Amino acid sequence: MCQIVHVPEKAPCSPELSTVDVVASVVEAKYANTLVRQLNQICALENLRHVKRVRRRLVEGKVELSVILCLHHEHGNVDGGIPSDILLLTSSYQLTPFKAKVPKYAALSKEEWKEQHKLWPTSFHPSTNPGEFTGFDEEESQLIIQYMKYTLRLMRTSSNQVVNAAIIVDPVDGKVIASATDQTFSTFPTNETISNNINGSEQSAATSGKNLKGSELKLLPCDFSRVSCLYPWRWTEPRPVNQNGYEKCQGNFSWHPLKHATLIAIENAAARDRQLYPCLESQKDQFIADGSVHDWSDNNPIKRQKIKLSENVDMVDENVLLGSPTSDALKPYLCTGFDIYILWEPCAMCAMALVHQRIRRIFYAFPNPNAGALGSVYRLQGQKGLNHHYSVFRIMVPEEEDQL
Repeated sequence: MCQIVHVPEKAPCSPELSTVDVVASVVEAKYANTLVRQLNQICALENLRHVKRVRRRLVEGKVELSVILCLHHEHGNVDGGIPSDILLLTSSYQLTPFKAKVPKYAALSKEEWKEQHKLWPTSFHPSTNPGEFTGFDEEESQLIIQYMKYTLRLMRTSSNQVVNAAIIVDPVDGKVIASATDQTFSTFPTNETISNNINGSEQSAATSGKNLKGSELKLLPCDFSRVSCLYPWRWTEPRPVNQNGYEKCQGNFSWHPLKHATLIAIENAAARDRQLYPCLESQKDQFIADGSVHDWSDNNPIKRQKIKLSENVDMVDENVLLGSPTSDALKPYLCTGFDIYILWEPCAMCAMALVHQRIRRIFYAFPNPNAGALGSVYRLQGQKGLNHHYSVFRIMVPEEEDQL
Protein backbone atom coordinates (compact mmCIF):
# COMPACT_ATOMS: atom_id res chain seq x y z
CA MET A 1 0.00 0.00 0.00
CA CYS A 2 1.19 3.53 -0.76
CA GLN A 3 2.51 5.62 2.11
CA ILE A 4 2.54 9.41 2.41
CA VAL A 5 5.75 10.73 3.94
CA HIS A 6 6.37 14.35 4.92
CA VAL A 7 9.59 15.84 3.51
CA PRO A 8 11.02 18.10 6.25
CA GLU A 9 12.44 21.57 5.66
CA LYS A 10 15.89 20.47 6.77
CA ALA A 11 17.75 17.26 6.13
CA PRO A 12 17.69 14.88 9.10
CA CYS A 13 20.84 14.94 11.18
CA SER A 14 23.30 12.08 11.01
CA PRO A 15 23.09 9.38 13.68
CA GLU A 16 26.10 11.00 15.37
CA LEU A 17 24.88 14.08 17.21
CA SER A 18 26.74 17.25 16.13
CA THR A 19 28.12 19.09 19.13
CA VAL A 20 30.10 22.20 20.05
CA ASP A 21 32.32 22.77 23.07
CA VAL A 22 31.35 25.34 25.71
CA VAL A 23 32.72 26.49 29.06
CA ALA A 24 30.30 25.89 31.93
CA SER A 25 30.29 25.92 35.70
CA VAL A 26 28.22 24.71 38.61
CA VAL A 27 26.46 27.62 40.30
CA GLU A 28 24.53 28.01 43.54
CA ALA A 29 20.79 28.31 43.01
CA LYS A 30 20.57 31.67 44.79
CA TYR A 31 22.97 33.23 42.25
CA ALA A 32 21.63 31.56 39.10
CA ASN A 33 19.13 34.20 37.92
CA THR A 34 21.46 37.13 38.47
CA LEU A 35 24.37 35.38 36.81
CA VAL A 36 22.33 34.41 33.74
CA ARG A 37 21.17 38.03 33.24
CA GLN A 38 24.75 39.24 33.39
CA LEU A 39 25.97 36.55 31.02
CA ASN A 40 23.25 37.34 28.48
CA GLN A 41 24.43 40.95 28.42
CA ILE A 42 28.15 40.34 27.98
CA CYS A 43 28.21 36.97 26.19
CA ALA A 44 24.96 36.08 24.42
CA LEU A 45 24.95 32.69 22.71
CA GLU A 46 23.64 33.92 19.35
CA ASN A 47 24.31 30.70 17.44
CA LEU A 48 23.04 28.45 20.22
CA ARG A 49 19.61 29.89 20.86
CA HIS A 50 18.17 26.38 20.98
CA VAL A 51 20.43 25.50 23.94
CA LYS A 52 19.21 26.37 27.43
CA ARG A 53 21.78 28.30 29.38
CA VAL A 54 21.11 26.48 32.65
CA ARG A 55 21.10 22.72 33.18
CA ARG A 56 19.32 21.26 36.17
CA ARG A 57 19.98 17.68 37.25
CA LEU A 58 20.05 15.48 40.33
CA VAL A 59 23.45 14.47 41.66
CA GLU A 60 23.46 12.14 44.65
CA GLY A 61 19.92 13.15 45.52
CA LYS A 62 20.65 16.89 45.40
CA VAL A 63 19.69 19.45 42.71
CA GLU A 64 22.72 20.75 40.82
CA LEU A 65 22.59 23.79 38.51
CA SER A 66 25.18 24.30 35.77
CA VAL A 67 25.36 27.43 33.61
CA ILE A 68 27.05 27.97 30.23
CA LEU A 69 29.57 30.77 30.52
CA CYS A 70 30.83 31.06 26.92
CA LEU A 71 32.01 29.10 23.91
CA HIS A 72 35.23 27.15 24.28
CA HIS A 73 38.04 28.18 21.95
CA GLU A 74 40.01 25.41 20.30
CA HIS A 75 43.69 24.81 21.02
CA GLY A 76 43.49 26.19 24.54
CA ASN A 77 42.78 25.12 28.09
CA VAL A 78 39.54 26.00 29.83
CA ASP A 79 40.80 29.11 31.66
CA GLY A 80 42.92 30.37 28.77
CA GLY A 81 40.00 30.74 26.37
CA ILE A 82 37.66 32.64 28.69
CA PRO A 83 37.11 36.38 27.93
CA SER A 84 38.14 38.85 30.63
CA ASP A 85 34.54 39.85 31.42
CA ILE A 86 33.62 36.23 32.07
CA LEU A 87 36.73 35.75 34.23
CA LEU A 88 35.56 38.61 36.47
CA LEU A 89 32.24 36.84 36.97
CA THR A 90 33.90 33.51 37.75
CA SER A 91 35.97 35.26 40.38
CA SER A 92 33.01 37.14 41.86
CA TYR A 93 30.83 34.04 42.16
CA GLN A 94 33.75 31.70 42.94
CA LEU A 95 32.96 29.48 39.93
CA THR A 96 34.96 26.50 38.74
CA PRO A 97 34.81 26.39 34.91
CA PHE A 98 34.81 23.10 33.03
CA LYS A 99 34.45 22.12 29.39
CA ALA A 100 31.13 20.61 28.22
CA LYS A 101 29.51 19.59 24.95
CA VAL A 102 26.13 20.90 23.80
CA PRO A 103 24.07 20.15 20.63
CA LYS A 104 25.20 22.30 17.72
CA TYR A 105 21.85 22.40 15.88
CA ALA A 106 18.21 22.62 16.91
CA ALA A 107 16.29 19.34 16.96
CA LEU A 108 14.07 18.59 13.96
CA SER A 109 11.99 15.93 15.71
CA LYS A 110 10.87 15.02 19.18
CA GLU A 111 13.03 11.90 19.10
CA GLU A 112 16.14 13.95 18.27
CA TRP A 113 15.23 16.40 21.03
CA LYS A 114 15.16 13.58 23.58
CA GLU A 115 18.62 12.48 22.47
CA GLN A 116 19.92 16.02 22.85
CA HIS A 117 18.57 16.21 26.39
CA LYS A 118 20.92 13.43 27.41
CA LEU A 119 23.76 15.83 26.62
CA TRP A 120 22.35 19.24 27.60
CA PRO A 121 18.80 20.70 27.77
CA THR A 122 17.56 22.27 24.53
CA SER A 123 14.34 23.79 23.22
CA PHE A 124 12.17 22.11 20.60
CA HIS A 125 9.80 24.07 18.38
CA PRO A 126 7.78 22.00 15.85
CA SER A 127 7.28 23.56 12.42
CA THR A 128 4.26 25.87 12.21
CA ASN A 129 4.10 26.29 8.43
CA PRO A 130 0.49 26.75 7.28
CA GLY A 131 -0.98 23.66 5.69
CA GLU A 132 1.62 21.30 7.10
CA PHE A 133 0.23 18.08 8.47
CA THR A 134 1.86 15.49 10.66
CA GLY A 135 -0.57 12.87 9.41
CA PHE A 136 -3.65 12.22 7.30
CA ASP A 137 -6.78 10.35 8.22
CA GLU A 138 -7.77 7.30 6.20
CA GLU A 139 -10.23 9.14 3.96
CA GLU A 140 -7.84 11.93 3.06
CA SER A 141 -4.97 9.48 2.51
CA GLN A 142 -7.01 7.48 0.03
CA LEU A 143 -8.04 10.64 -1.80
CA ILE A 144 -4.42 11.80 -2.09
CA ILE A 145 -3.35 8.40 -3.43
CA GLN A 146 -6.16 8.45 -6.00
CA TYR A 147 -4.97 11.83 -7.28
CA MET A 148 -1.46 10.43 -7.70
CA LYS A 149 -2.83 7.39 -9.51
CA TYR A 150 -4.58 9.74 -11.89
CA THR A 151 -1.28 11.58 -12.48
CA LEU A 152 0.48 8.27 -13.20
CA ARG A 153 -1.90 7.69 -16.09
CA LEU A 154 -0.51 10.80 -17.82
CA MET A 155 3.16 9.79 -17.76
CA ARG A 156 3.18 8.01 -21.13
CA THR A 157 2.75 9.94 -24.35
CA SER A 158 0.99 8.66 -27.46
CA SER A 159 4.38 7.47 -28.72
CA ASN A 160 4.89 5.54 -25.45
CA GLN A 161 7.58 7.93 -24.20
CA VAL A 162 7.83 8.49 -20.44
CA VAL A 163 7.60 12.11 -19.29
CA ASN A 164 6.85 13.97 -16.10
CA ALA A 165 3.20 14.76 -15.39
CA ALA A 166 1.41 17.14 -13.02
CA ILE A 167 -2.13 17.99 -11.97
CA ILE A 168 -3.34 20.96 -9.90
CA VAL A 169 -6.23 20.25 -7.55
CA ASP A 170 -8.56 22.54 -5.61
CA PRO A 171 -8.96 20.70 -2.27
CA VAL A 172 -12.11 22.67 -1.43
CA ASP A 173 -14.25 20.90 -4.02
CA GLY A 174 -11.85 18.13 -5.09
CA LYS A 175 -11.79 19.24 -8.73
CA VAL A 176 -8.78 19.11 -11.06
CA ILE A 177 -7.94 22.66 -12.14
CA ALA A 178 -5.34 21.74 -14.75
CA SER A 179 -3.20 18.86 -15.95
CA ALA A 180 -0.01 18.76 -18.00
CA THR A 181 2.94 16.68 -19.12
CA ASP A 182 6.45 17.65 -20.19
CA GLN A 183 6.55 19.42 -23.55
CA THR A 184 10.26 20.00 -23.76
CA PHE A 185 10.36 17.95 -26.97
CA SER A 186 8.52 19.40 -29.95
CA THR A 187 7.39 15.93 -30.99
CA PHE A 188 5.15 15.62 -27.96
CA PRO A 189 1.42 16.31 -28.42
CA THR A 190 -0.12 19.25 -26.62
CA ASN A 191 -1.93 18.59 -23.38
CA GLU A 192 -5.65 18.74 -22.95
CA THR A 193 -6.28 21.00 -20.02
CA ILE A 194 -9.08 20.01 -17.72
CA SER A 195 -10.18 23.62 -17.73
CA ASN A 196 -13.31 23.34 -19.82
CA ASN A 197 -15.18 22.90 -16.56
CA ILE A 198 -17.58 25.74 -17.35
CA ASN A 199 -18.99 23.67 -20.21
CA GLY A 200 -20.11 20.98 -17.82
CA SER A 201 -17.26 18.57 -18.49
CA GLU A 202 -15.40 19.07 -15.20
CA GLN A 203 -14.25 15.85 -13.64
CA SER A 204 -12.86 14.71 -10.31
CA ALA A 205 -9.50 13.00 -10.29
CA ALA A 206 -10.56 11.03 -7.28
CA THR A 207 -13.39 9.44 -9.22
CA SER A 208 -11.05 8.66 -12.11
CA GLY A 209 -8.50 7.17 -9.76
CA LYS A 210 -10.99 4.78 -8.20
CA ASN A 211 -11.50 3.17 -11.59
CA LEU A 212 -7.82 2.33 -11.95
CA LYS A 213 -6.67 -1.26 -11.67
CA GLY A 214 -3.55 -2.13 -9.75
CA SER A 215 -1.79 -3.31 -12.91
CA GLU A 216 -2.04 0.19 -14.39
CA LEU A 217 0.29 1.51 -11.69
CA LYS A 218 3.16 -0.78 -12.63
CA LEU A 219 5.86 1.01 -14.58
CA LEU A 220 7.79 -1.11 -17.03
CA PRO A 221 11.52 -0.53 -17.59
CA CYS A 222 11.87 2.36 -20.00
CA ASP A 223 13.86 5.46 -20.96
CA PHE A 224 13.59 8.45 -18.60
CA SER A 225 15.85 10.76 -20.58
CA ARG A 226 12.89 12.93 -21.55
CA VAL A 227 11.76 13.64 -18.00
CA SER A 228 12.55 17.35 -17.97
CA CYS A 229 13.16 17.86 -14.25
CA LEU A 230 15.61 14.95 -14.20
CA TYR A 231 17.68 16.66 -16.92
CA PRO A 232 16.91 20.41 -16.67
CA TRP A 233 20.14 21.37 -18.46
CA ARG A 234 19.59 19.12 -21.48
CA TRP A 235 18.77 22.12 -23.67
CA THR A 236 22.36 23.41 -23.24
CA GLU A 237 23.93 20.30 -24.75
CA PRO A 238 25.41 20.78 -28.24
CA ARG A 239 23.43 19.17 -31.04
CA PRO A 240 24.99 17.37 -33.99
CA VAL A 241 25.28 19.25 -37.30
CA ASN A 242 25.62 17.94 -40.84
CA GLN A 243 28.44 18.64 -43.28
CA ASN A 244 26.83 21.92 -44.34
CA GLY A 245 26.82 23.21 -40.78
CA TYR A 246 23.06 22.85 -40.31
CA GLU A 247 21.64 21.21 -37.21
CA LYS A 248 20.54 17.64 -37.73
CA CYS A 249 16.86 17.06 -37.02
CA GLN A 250 16.19 13.78 -35.32
CA GLY A 251 12.49 13.23 -35.50
CA ASN A 252 11.65 16.94 -35.10
CA PHE A 253 13.80 16.99 -31.99
CA SER A 254 13.71 20.30 -30.18
CA TRP A 255 14.31 20.78 -26.46
CA HIS A 256 12.52 23.72 -24.81
CA PRO A 257 14.04 24.77 -21.45
CA LEU A 258 10.79 26.06 -19.93
CA LYS A 259 8.10 23.60 -20.93
CA HIS A 260 8.25 21.42 -17.85
CA ALA A 261 5.05 19.73 -16.72
CA THR A 262 4.74 21.97 -13.66
CA LEU A 263 5.06 25.19 -15.65
CA ILE A 264 2.61 23.98 -18.29
CA ALA A 265 0.12 23.08 -15.55
CA ILE A 266 0.45 26.61 -14.13
CA GLU A 267 -0.16 28.08 -17.58
CA ASN A 268 -3.22 25.89 -18.01
CA ALA A 269 -4.58 26.98 -14.64
CA ALA A 270 -4.13 30.63 -15.64
CA ALA A 271 -5.88 29.97 -18.96
CA ARG A 272 -8.79 28.44 -17.04
CA ASP A 273 -9.05 31.58 -14.87
CA ARG A 274 -9.08 33.82 -17.94
CA GLN A 275 -11.90 31.75 -19.39
CA LEU A 276 -13.91 31.67 -16.18
CA TYR A 277 -13.42 35.36 -15.34
CA PRO A 278 -13.23 37.29 -18.64
CA CYS A 279 -14.38 40.51 -16.98
CA LEU A 280 -11.06 40.86 -15.14
CA GLU A 281 -9.06 40.56 -18.35
CA SER A 282 -11.23 43.20 -20.02
CA GLN A 283 -10.70 45.53 -17.04
CA LYS A 284 -6.94 45.07 -17.31
CA ASP A 285 -6.98 45.74 -21.05
CA GLN A 286 -9.02 48.89 -20.50
CA PHE A 287 -6.47 50.27 -18.05
CA ILE A 288 -3.68 49.61 -20.53
CA ALA A 289 -5.63 51.14 -23.42
CA ASP A 290 -6.37 54.30 -21.41
CA GLY A 291 -2.67 54.76 -20.67
CA SER A 292 -3.42 55.22 -16.99
CA VAL A 293 -0.40 55.73 -14.76
CA HIS A 294 -2.15 54.02 -11.85
CA ASP A 295 -1.32 50.43 -11.04
CA TRP A 296 -4.63 48.75 -11.80
CA SER A 297 -3.66 45.69 -9.83
CA ASP A 298 -3.16 47.42 -6.47
CA ASN A 299 -6.83 47.61 -5.53
CA ASN A 300 -8.21 45.06 -7.93
CA PRO A 301 -9.51 41.81 -6.42
CA ILE A 302 -7.18 39.88 -8.73
CA LYS A 303 -4.58 40.61 -6.05
CA ARG A 304 -6.71 39.20 -3.26
CA GLN A 305 -6.21 35.82 -1.72
CA LYS A 306 -8.41 32.94 -2.80
CA ILE A 307 -11.85 33.06 -1.22
CA LYS A 308 -13.33 29.66 -0.46
CA LEU A 309 -16.71 29.24 -2.06
CA SER A 310 -19.58 28.18 0.13
CA GLU A 311 -21.44 24.93 -0.30
CA ASN A 312 -24.22 26.93 -1.92
CA VAL A 313 -22.00 28.13 -4.77
CA ASP A 314 -24.16 26.20 -7.23
CA MET A 315 -27.01 28.54 -6.35
CA VAL A 316 -25.08 31.57 -7.60
CA ASP A 317 -26.48 32.91 -10.83
CA GLU A 318 -24.49 31.85 -13.91
CA ASN A 319 -24.25 35.44 -15.13
CA VAL A 320 -22.56 36.40 -11.88
CA LEU A 321 -19.93 33.68 -12.26
CA LEU A 322 -19.13 34.35 -15.89
CA GLY A 323 -19.37 38.02 -16.51
CA SER A 324 -20.58 40.45 -13.91
CA PRO A 325 -18.20 42.66 -11.94
CA THR A 326 -18.98 40.72 -8.75
CA SER A 327 -17.27 37.63 -10.17
CA ASP A 328 -13.88 39.20 -9.45
CA ALA A 329 -14.39 38.42 -5.77
CA LEU A 330 -14.64 34.71 -6.61
CA LYS A 331 -11.44 34.59 -8.66
CA PRO A 332 -8.57 32.78 -6.96
CA TYR A 333 -5.29 34.63 -6.59
CA LEU A 334 -2.86 32.56 -8.67
CA CYS A 335 -2.91 29.01 -7.20
CA THR A 336 -3.39 30.00 -3.57
CA GLY A 337 -4.72 27.09 -1.54
CA PHE A 338 -4.31 24.54 -4.33
CA ASP A 339 -2.39 21.25 -4.23
CA ILE A 340 -0.17 19.91 -7.00
CA TYR A 341 0.66 16.29 -7.74
CA ILE A 342 3.88 15.64 -9.67
CA LEU A 343 5.39 12.31 -10.62
CA TRP A 344 9.04 13.33 -10.25
CA GLU A 345 10.37 15.69 -7.62
CA PRO A 346 10.56 19.12 -9.26
CA CYS A 347 13.78 20.91 -10.16
CA ALA A 348 14.69 24.29 -8.65
CA MET A 349 12.99 26.23 -11.46
CA CYS A 350 9.67 24.41 -11.03
CA ALA A 351 9.84 24.47 -7.23
CA MET A 352 10.40 28.24 -7.24
CA ALA A 353 7.54 28.74 -9.70
CA LEU A 354 5.27 26.98 -7.19
CA VAL A 355 6.43 29.42 -4.50
CA HIS A 356 5.37 32.32 -6.71
CA GLN A 357 2.03 30.61 -7.35
CA ARG A 358 1.30 30.29 -3.61
CA ILE A 359 0.69 26.56 -3.90
CA ARG A 360 -0.46 24.93 -0.66
CA ARG A 361 0.98 21.41 -0.79
CA ILE A 362 3.21 19.46 -3.15
CA PHE A 363 2.97 15.68 -3.56
CA TYR A 364 5.49 13.76 -5.66
CA ALA A 365 6.07 10.04 -6.19
CA PHE A 366 9.69 9.62 -7.31
CA PRO A 367 12.86 11.37 -6.09
CA ASN A 368 15.08 13.39 -8.40
CA PRO A 369 18.72 12.57 -7.57
CA ASN A 370 20.01 14.83 -10.36
CA ALA A 371 18.33 18.15 -9.62
CA GLY A 372 15.59 17.62 -7.03
CA ALA A 373 14.83 20.85 -5.17
CA LEU A 374 12.54 19.43 -2.47
CA GLY A 375 14.68 16.90 -0.65
CA SER A 376 17.08 15.06 -2.94
CA VAL A 377 19.61 17.82 -3.71
CA TYR A 378 18.14 21.03 -2.27
CA ARG A 379 15.34 21.83 0.19
CA LEU A 380 13.73 24.96 -1.16
CA GLN A 381 10.83 24.59 1.30
CA GLY A 382 13.28 25.32 4.13
CA GLN A 383 14.57 28.65 2.80
CA LYS A 384 13.45 31.17 5.44
CA GLY A 385 13.99 34.16 3.14
CA LEU A 386 11.11 33.22 0.81
CA ASN A 387 7.79 35.03 1.16
CA HIS A 388 5.77 31.82 0.86
CA HIS A 389 6.28 28.27 2.12
CA TYR A 390 4.45 25.11 1.13
CA SER A 391 4.40 21.64 2.62
CA VAL A 392 6.03 18.80 0.71
CA PHE A 393 5.07 15.12 0.78
CA ARG A 394 6.34 12.07 -1.04
CA ILE A 395 3.97 9.25 -1.90
CA MET A 396 5.94 6.03 -1.49
CA VAL A 397 4.97 3.55 -4.20
CA PRO A 398 5.18 -0.11 -3.05
CA GLU A 399 8.14 -2.04 -4.42
CA GLU A 400 5.98 -4.45 -6.34
CA GLU A 401 4.36 -1.50 -8.12
CA ASP A 402 7.58 0.45 -8.63
CA GLN A 403 9.54 -0.97 -11.57
CA LEU A 404 11.73 2.17 -11.89
